[in-house]
Amino acid sequence: MEAKEGDRLLMHGRIVGQHDRVAEVVEVLGESGTPPYRVRFEDGHESIMSPGPDCEVRHRDLAAD
Repeated sequence: MEAKEGDRLLMHGRIVGQHDRVAEVVEVLGESGTPPYRVRFEDGHESIMSPGPDCEVRHRDLAAD
């Protein structure tokens, strides 16, 4: 998994009724875009995480900036 600052991580709910969560990558702490990442969730809290298999990267569309 590789991400850049500004990309979003989509974490799928793992149990019935659990909603997907979205976090923005604010800092890449690994080498060459690899985890861990410092992320900011929709509610504003920040965390350092290494995403698992239930997570996907949504790359920021540079043309939209």
